Amino acid sequence: MRPRDVPPPVARAFRAAAPGHRTVYVVHPGALAAQVYRGLADALPEGDGLTVLDLGAVPAYAEAALTGGRAATTVEALAQELLGHLEPMPTAYTLAGWSFGGVLALAMTGAMPAERRPERLVLLDSIAPTEEYKQPDDALEPELLLGWFAMYLGAKRGRSVVPDPGALAGCGTDEGLAAVLDAAVAARALLPETPLPGLRKLYETYVDGLLRNNRLTAPHHPSPAALPLVLVKAERSLVPGDPTLGWQPLAPHGLTVQVCPGDHYTMLSRPDSLDVIAPLLHAV
Repeated sequence: MRPRDVPPPVARAFRAAAPGHRTVYVVHPGALAAQVYRGLADALPEGDGLTVLDLGAVPAYAEAALTGGRAATTVEALAQELLGHLEPMPTAYTLAGWSFGGVLALAMTGAMPAERRPERLVLLDSIAPTEEYKQPDDALEPELLLGWFAMYLGAKRGRSVVPDPGALAGCGTDEGLAAVLDAAVAARALLPETPLPGLRKLYETYVDGLLRNNRLTAPHHPSPAALPLVLVKAERSLVPGDPTLGWQPLAPHGLTVQVCPGDHYTMLSRPDSLDVIAPLLHAV
C-alpha cells in the first residue's frame, strides 16, 4: 500500500522500450484508472514501450473534480508540468492523448522546440478545443451528461449500460439517474439494492470532472498543430455527429481519421479497439 504522504507518480511506465525502439506517451485525464492502459501496452509491437502521463496525479487538476470542478491551473501550466515527465530527448516517440488528454497533448507539442517534437500526435476520441465546442456550463444538459455517465459506468463495471433513450429525453437529473440505475441493474453492472443517493454521488463527481475540463478549455486558445494529426474516433463517441470532432481547423499539416469499435470509455480496453489503435501509435 502506498503511504498517504507519497503522491502517486505522474509518469507511469507500463512497459519500457527496448534499445532503439519507440516509447508511446499517453496523456490520461482520469475518470478511469490508469491501469486501463495495460491492454494497450500488451498490444503494441514487440520492443515498443508505453508510459502514461496521468493528470490525476497532478494535485491542482485532480482536486478540482472533488471540489466543484474549479481548477486552480491552466492548460498551459498542465502542459508544462507534463513536459517535465518526458525523457530529456527520446530517440523516437509518439505522443497521444485520450479525451481531454488530447487537448493537453496538442498544447505540449506547441510548447516544445521542433527537435523535441514527437514523430506523430494521436488523439483518442478527443474533442478539439475550438470555439465550436466551447460551451458554457449550463449547456451541458442532464440528458447529455447522463448518457455519457452511463457509458462511463458501464466501462468501470465491465458491462454495457444503455438506458432507454426515451427515459433520458428531456429528463431532469433525478429521474434520469433512476433510469441509469435501472439499466445498470438490468445489465448486472450494479446490484438491485444499490442506493440511488450513492449513484448520485458518483454522478456528481463525474460531472465535476467534466466541468473542470470544460472550464480549463474555455480560456485556452490553441495554436494549429505543427505536425500531422491522427484521430481515432470511437463508434459511440461523445459527439457522434462530427466525424473529425472539430480538429480540422487545427490540422494544417493533415488530419487522418480512423474509427474503432466501442464507446468513448471502452475503446481503451476492448481487444478489437486496441487492434485499431496500437498500429497507429507505432507507424510513422
